[in-house]
Amino acid sequence: MSDSRRKGLDERNLVDIVKYRTIWFGISLAVTIPGFIAIIMCCMQFHAPLKPGIDFTGGSILQYQFDKPVTLEAVHKVLNECGFEGSQVQQATVGGKDAVIMRTKSIDQESQKAKLDNKLVAELGPFKPISVDKVTATIGPELLTNGLLALVVTFAGMVGYISYRFKFDYALCAIAALFHDVLVLCGIFAGLGLILGTEVDSLFISAVLTVIGFSVHDTIVVFDRIRENAKYVGSKFVDPKTGEERKKTFGDIANDSVNQTLTRSIYTSLTVIITLLSLYLFGGVTTKDFVLAMLIGIISGTYSSIFNASCLLVWWRDFKGKSSGKGGSASKKAVATSA
Repeated sequence: MSDSRRKGLDERNLVDIVKYRTIWFGISLAVTIPGFIAIIMCCMQFHAPLKPGIDFTGGSILQYQFDKPVTLEAVHKVLNECGFEGSQVQQATVGGKDAVIMRTKSIDQESQKAKLDNKLVAELGPFKPISVDKVTATIGPELLTNGLLALVVTFAGMVGYISYRFKFDYALCAIAALFHDVLVLCGIFAGLGLILGTEVDSLFISAVLTVIGFSVHDTIVVFDRIRENAKYVGSKFVDPKTGEERKKTFGDIANDSVNQTLTRSIYTSLTVIITLLSLYLFGGVTTKDFVLAMLIGIISGTYSSIFNASCLLVWWRDFKGKSSGKGGSASKKAVATSA
């Protein structure tokens, strides 16, 4: 990168992100601490970090053919009024005719089913029952254990790759930002489960895995730019704020790098957020929780990649430099070790 280009980048830095890192960390704590408390409350109330849906607890599947066309929203309304909140409803074709498939929590008593049937007839008209089945949980303990094991292996692989491609402290900061995103997502859904009765299902697991991939991807883009610019640590430049000549610290390099990728990160995330917001507002009822989880995860992932990961890396380099008596991130040794 030429000196003139570096100077232009320094002059157009509009956000001094590293300087206000305590504010960014404080915002994250303000979101994650209530979420962590909500997760603990869910563990006490539901014996799980989040309120489990019927994919985890099992339930009943009812297939009905109505004489008149019905909407999924109307069926959901009836189910909620009968005490079957969080049920999944979808339309299908059975025997060449439209049918409604309702997946609810387990219906153990005939009186519960009679109450539901009477309410459906009163609100939506007569129907023909095709099948009524009781099912076990589709995601059992063994599959859940395997999923957690796969998650641990994924984290280990990420740490290994980022450590090889960058440095070990880069990997730790990226994983910390990743944990932040997962905790924000799970914390918000834990709160929704306590307040609104929102349940999580297999789609939520898919959303979490997608958020993990997005978070690490966006963080690596920022870290790669920091690695490219790290060779300029210790180089002289004129501070646009004070007008004095001084040497670049690792914090200056991180701040320049984040600003260089800031527009790209925001534009990329904004296109995804607009798409997800449209799906949430105008999409089907059965995918609303999945889309909401994706929205929360993408927003949190973008925030952590810009404001948390790089600031955490600078804080760690400063702490390591001070503890070793090297003078923090402005030390000459940082030139050799920051790439």
